[in-house]
Amino acid sequence: MNNISLLDMISKPLSKKEIVVLSNHVAKCSFELNKLIDLTFHKDDKIGFRAAWILENIYSNFNDRFIPSTVYFLDHFSSQHNLSARRHFAKILSFITHEKANSQIKSILIIYETTELVETVYNWLIDEKVPVATKSFCLNILADLSSRHNWIIDELNQTMDFLVDKESIGFYAKVKKIRKQLARCD
Repeated sequence: MNNISLLDMISKPLSKKEIVVLSNHVAKCSFELNKLIDLTFHKDDKIGFRAAWILENIYSNFNDRFIPSTVYFLDHFSSQHNLSARRHFAKILSFITHEKANSQIKSILIIYETTELVETVYNWLIDEKVPVATKSFCLNILADLSSRHNWIIDELNQTMDFLVDKESIGFYAKVKKIRKQLARCD
């Protein structure tokens, strides 16, 4: 599979089942994941969304396959402007920052400078255009990185106070969970 054939495949609507099958195929072939990451920035937002969805599936189901592209993903994270692709980017980053992340991923993150990531995620959190599902992942990421950036706890608590009445009941539940996590970090 090459970049052009994958582009052809994701140029049309795909079901969840088709995305899973395609993700499995991409993960098992020699397709370079950095090229898949590049496709998430395609000028056609639908193609970018589908590429990001495939990338998320590869991270979730073929974690070892994702590891060599982790730094490339982190380096390009802040450039993602496609709102639909951002959901998948935020979900992947929430997996990367989670305490139960793969040990190789943890090693990469330990030496990676996360300031730009944190600033981007925080901006996504307060952006009214960003969907609530993406914001939910942003809460996880910020809480996970609060030990590396001491300003996050106070700022995030204030932001959650502001956002909790503006977002869904599911967001409210996530805020309660994040507050407990932050209290343990404080």
